[in-house]
Amino acid sequence: MSTHAKRERLLLADLLEAAGPEAPTLCEGWTCRELAAHVVVRERRPDAVGGLLLNVLKGRLDQAMAEYAAKPYEELIQLIRTGPPKFSVYSLKQVDEAANAVEFYVHAEDVRRAQPDWTPRELDPVFSDALWFRLEKLARLTGRRSPVGLVLRRPDGRTAIAHKGTPVVTVTGEPGELTLFCFGRQASAGVQLEGPAEAVAALTAANLGI
Repeated sequence: MSTHAKRERLLLADLLEAAGPEAPTLCEGWTCRELAAHVVVRERRPDAVGGLLLNVLKGRLDQAMAEYAAKPYEELIQLIRTGPPKFSVYSLKQVDEAANAVEFYVHAEDVRRAQPDWTPRELDPVFSDALWFRLEKLARLTGRRSPVGLVLRRPDGRTAIAHKGTPVVTVTGEPGELTLFCFGRQASAGVQLEGPAEAVAALTAANLGI
């Protein structure tokens, strides 16, 4: 596992452990136990994980989720910490960094920001740039369901177009906050939105994400 992905993996495991299995998350309807089961299934059940995108596989995904969610919570946390098995595509360093740095960052914040006493986390500049690099590549995918034009802007002025259209809403924030916004965590992301009031309201309520 490479640096950012490994660090975020271990942080996520620590946060899940500290919060406890029944603590809420920002993933609607999921407790920490269910979020942990999702992470493990994603890496260890390639036959089922396609159910995240394909309805024909949803039954298999639900069954796998239920099986892992029924395991002892401590076992789930340990499976997350130890990482994917050798046969998993996520065991490849390039894939791990490309997919998991963002995945685990978002889910770590899902746990942190669902707690009443959470405080903003300051990311180091290297990691922020890594998140922005990935977000630039994923922007059109995460913003495809936006009901309005969507422009992402860093405080330094760099921008990425997530969705073409009018009216346009510009969302400004640090890369980590923009990542959360684009992955459907609009309500908890520390960003500023500029645009017509109706367009801002529609974007805030939209089902963004992959």
